[in-house]
Amino acid sequence: MPSTRNPGRVAGLWYLLLVFGGPIRLIYIPSKLFVHGNAAATASNIASHEWLFRFGIVSNLFNAVILVFLTLALYRLFKAVDLSLAVLIVILGGVMPALLDFVGVVYDAAALTLVRGADFLSVFDKPQREALAMLFLRLGDHQNTAAEILWGLWLIPLAILTYRSRFLPRFLGVWLAINGFAYVILSLVGELLPQYQNSAFLYSQPALFAEVAFMLWLVIKGASPPAAADGA
Repeated sequence: MPSTRNPGRVAGLWYLLLVFGGPIRLIYIPSKLFVHGNAAATASNIASHEWLFRFGIVSNLFNAVILVFLTLALYRLFKAVDLSLAVLIVILGGVMPALLDFVGVVYDAAALTLVRGADFLSVFDKPQREALAMLFLRLGDHQNTAAEILWGLWLIPLAILTYRSRFLPRFLGVWLAINGFAYVILSLVGELLPQYQNSAFLYSQPALFAEVAFMLWLVIKGASPPAAADGA
């Protein structure tokens, strides 16, 4: 079935773009440039690889736009199942996380400005600028931890819709619900017990692959509501 007649495949392709772009700023750039507890080394890495850091900023902007189009595609797929839940997907999974991504860009831009040492920052010496740059990067990390609440909550209506849809496997709905609760727990652990955050993330890996499975199903198999299938 062509993707233009298959709203599930359209949503899957948007999801695929998000899967490619999402890890760049969240995982790849921190692993390459950030040195835990060492502001000077982190600032030096950012200065030496400025274009890579800027690419991370652009990837955040890209992801914010993709989120909106992805959730609108999911809205189109599921609106006949339950309109209210489909709207929740757009709000919790598209609009609100996209806004947070744009705020995250401001944190990164502030860190880059401090590392580059603009003229108006001459009142701060180099170690102070490096410490401030690290502070903005840490604020971005805290924002991501808080945003995990939304990463989880939007999956709950998506899980319910998938389970009820009858045109997608129910096991995906169950898995997505577990994934959603896992993100909420990760956010709470990060805020209340940050010393256990890495361990919680490790143990939650099987749950977090639900989105990948959902995306692959949509890309490979596609999905169409009965009305859409009848009219195709």
